[in-house]
Amino acid sequence: MARTESNMFPLGNPATPFELLDVISNQTLSLKELASDTATVIFFICNHCPFVKHINAELINVANHYKEKGISFIGINSNDADSYPDDSPENMKQVAEDLQYPFPYLYDETQEVARAYQAACTPDFYIFDKELKCVYRGQLDDSRPGNGIEPNGASIRAALDSILAGKPVPERQKPSLGCNIKWKSN
Repeated sequence: MARTESNMFPLGNPATPFELLDVISNQTLSLKELASDTATVIFFICNHCPFVKHINAELINVANHYKEKGISFIGINSNDADSYPDDSPENMKQVAEDLQYPFPYLYDETQEVARAYQAACTPDFYIFDKELKCVYRGQLDDSRPGNGIEPNGASIRAALDSILAGKPVPERQKPSLGCNIKWKSN
């Protein structure tokens, strides 16, 4: 698995609308209905990536903490499930249920959403303000598998705390690092 950094989607860019299958509810959900009036965190994850497995527990903690403050969280898996069956919708649902994801887990079968967001790796995080303009993109925190730093969500927490305090999110942001998105060959 290639270690890949975020592409660092341009700050200020609008969120691209989407409608995707939520594997947990088996409903098609849209950005419009999932977005928050405070902030919306969109992140690209998958089931098999060791970088995602490393941060999953802290991602759940962060989502549970900030959902209570009116921030929405949207997980998206854009990997090619034909080549990587661990990332099939059925397996996504199982992982989401086992870990009790407190957010929808959407399947981007066509990979169009990942392309629209310039997603490059799993995990890859984006925060959009109440107007759905990008104010943060990059990492959850400085932890990586094997680097001795425990996941703490510091980068995402700092950005969300700034939004909640009515302050601008600092523009100095670190890219995420993870497995490359598994693109379809055609």
